[in-house]
Amino acid sequence: MCNLFARQPQRNYETQTRSLRIGGHCTSIRLELAFWDTLEEIAAKERMSLAKFLTTLHNEVLEHYGEVNNFTSLLRCCCLIYRSSGDSTKSDFVTPISVLRSSEPESRLSALERKRHEEAALALFK
Repeated sequence: MCNLFARQPQRNYETQTRSLRIGGHCTSIRLELAFWDTLEEIAAKERMSLAKFLTTLHNEVLEHYGEVNNFTSLLRCCCLIYRSSGDSTKSDFVTPISVLRSSEPESRLSALERKRHEEAALALFK
């Protein structure tokens, strides 16, 4: 069983620190390359640069909670939620940010879609 994990490419768990500006403040984020790859994939699906995606995500968390605790861990969890779809190539799993930011997100997401997204997120913590 451990061979599946032990024999993965070492590149996956090499870390890389990237610097970016969020909310007018310079910061750096250190993540494993596998997470950077996944974040770049998500950003591409959202038709954004990685920097724009991270800034948008940070701003949305800030707007929702009033603060952003441990942004790096949040990014890792985003990647897990995205990959847990079973088929990350399905573009309908990740709800486009434009839908979430719309003035009527409830009307644009069916109850079934909302439930599916909630279940996928909750499954990570079971």
